[in-house]
Amino acid sequence: MMRRDLTAIAGIVLVTSLASFAHAEVAGVQFSAEMISRGPDGQTTTGRMFVGDGRVRMEMSQQGREIVRISDEKRRMEWILFPDQQTYLERGAPPGEAPVARPAPSAETDPCAGMPGFSCRRAGEELVAGRPAVKWEMQMTHEGQTLQGAQWIDTERGLPLKHLMPNGDTMELALIGTETLDGRTVEKWEMTTTSAKQPPSRSLQWFDPELKLSVREEFPGGFVRELKSISVGEQPDHLFTVPAGYSRTEMPAPAQ
Repeated sequence: MMRRDLTAIAGIVLVTSLASFAHAEVAGVQFSAEMISRGPDGQTTTGRMFVGDGRVRMEMSQQGREIVRISDEKRRMEWILFPDQQTYLERGAPPGEAPVARPAPSAETDPCAGMPGFSCRRAGEELVAGRPAVKWEMQMTHEGQTLQGAQWIDTERGLPLKHLMPNGDTMELALIGTETLDGRTVEKWEMTTTSAKQPPSRSLQWFDPELKLSVREEFPGGFVRELKSISVGEQPDHLFTVPAGYSRTEMPAPAQ
């Protein structure tokens, strides 16, 4: 049980430290891009992303089937479209669940917001690797056990620079330098995960200051995902609505 709870806390870090493609709308910058993912075996999958005003459209292919996901932050709704059948699923965010889109990264944003069972307390400001950061003390109570950790969030970028797990494991993010990717100036960051029983694990991310998200990520084992052919500009409304002629379907009930 303790291990599962530690994993839950670690999930907060992974979500906030790697600005995921699914939350691209946080910066308020509209753009379109090509999504590319490559596995250790070299197999590549591609898709398209369109980011509008608080809305995101992601076009993907899963097992040879085209799937479109549309997320609307303001309405707290999302739709999954199946173009081959002209059907769609509709889902609203349940009460207490974090909205589809997260707020813009900020050191003053409570990292526990929208995470049931977790609470955070602002514990002052400190320097981490020479960068100003806000320290947040984190706590989770489950089945009578209280687990505590801490997170230091970069004041300028809103990225977690350091995270201390209840078992002593740490995750640290360090700025390596500035590079140019696909014609855009980005920052290269390295995240190091340290555990007492395992060698350090390292991953890389290239953070785009204008878009406020990582446009490339390299994970241990050789998995890579990135955004390419980024085109900044206003996106048309029709991309974020269910097309005429589509019929609504329901998610199949799970087997007993």
